Amino acid sequence: MNEMLWLIRKTLMETFRSKKSWFTYLGLPIAGVLLSLTLYSNAGSGTIHVGIINHDGDQVITQDTIRFIERLESIKVTVIDEQTMREQIVSGELDSGIVFESGYAASVRKGAPAHLNMVSVKGEQVTAYVKAMLHSYIGNLAAIGKAAQADEAKFTKLYTAYHEQSYKLHTVTLQDTSNVTRMTNQSIGFLIMFMMFSAVNMSEIILKEKENRTFLRLLSSPMSARSYVFSNIIVNLFILLLQIIVTLLVMKNVFGIDAGVSYGQMILPLFVFALGAIALSLMTVAFAKSRAGAGAISNLIIVPSCLLAGCFFPMEIMPDTVRKISTFLPQHWLLDAVNKLQQGYSLGSLYLNIAILLAFATVFALIAIYRFGRNNDSRQFV
Repeated sequence: MNEMLWLIRKTLMETFRSKKSWFTYLGLPIAGVLLSLTLYSNAGSGTIHVGIINHDGDQVITQDTIRFIERLESIKVTVIDEQTMREQIVSGELDSGIVFESGYAASVRKGAPAHLNMVSVKGEQVTAYVKAMLHSYIGNLAAIGKAAQADEAKFTKLYTAYHEQSYKLHTVTLQDTSNVTRMTNQSIGFLIMFMMFSAVNMSEIILKEKENRTFLRLLSSPMSARSYVFSNIIVNLFILLLQIIVTLLVMKNVFGIDAGVSYGQMILPLFVFALGAIALSLMTVAFAKSRAGAGAISNLIIVPSCLLAGCFFPMEIMPDTVRKISTFLPQHWLLDAVNKLQQGYSLGSLYLNIAILLAFATVFALIAIYRFGRNNDSRQFV
């Protein structure tokens, strides 16, 4: 026991004696949080700039439709000519353009809206909101047109009554927290990747000390091989826990990210995932014959699996096939647990996610033990 404690202290001192280790284990996850903060801090907070071309003259319906667009929140309307609109859309000064062609008002009055076009180079990202609101408004006008059945007096009466509604509609603006949720998930995604690389770095110490013969000298002491591996696991787990706590504290207290859930509730799923990351790193070391080989194997495993599991991009934009593949990866179940916590699930209801993460850790550990036990190469560890 004393030998194992001495080895744990020795490994920790050698690890944190280097400034590079501080940056690798604590600085990189914080850099990942800063990157997520940069990516999502300004998303969805801007105003949509819309240019309008009116070829339908002073028709009442057309003018009322333009005023309706002008009253929409987060939209700034400019009535311009066609050439200017196209130039400003190309240059990015306008997000979208709406063209009221001649005959628009007449088509609405007949109950068959037409002669209205919307152009944009940014696609549905900026046009979806305006389209949805216009569809509702013009649909109401078209319904009046159908009810009037070409009776101009009746249409005017219904149209006037529609615009002089006696009831009042009160609106309440709710805060959109989806941006913060995505920012938190991406920050956790970067943390996951750096946890896995950190676990591999710590487990590679086994290969490093075997290559420089330190391992053989240690085994000449009363220390057993199992104690040596166990001490490496304890140091690895300590560093990953430190990495988790420091990153969450920085997210909350330095960057002020409101994850929508208590940061303390995230520690348990992250801790269970850390066990799986350590087991995976030991499995990598068990199959590798050198540090370079372990590094290559870990790169082949960690980066693609993090990409498929949604650590770098929201899963909503992933194809359905990729989403199904991600369910076979432990990173997916950790991100899913964090997402459920943000949706209001209790920590106790996440037993399935925790059980799956433990199952991954157990399988990786059993494969590593089997590989170590079956390895007859004298250059290998066990």
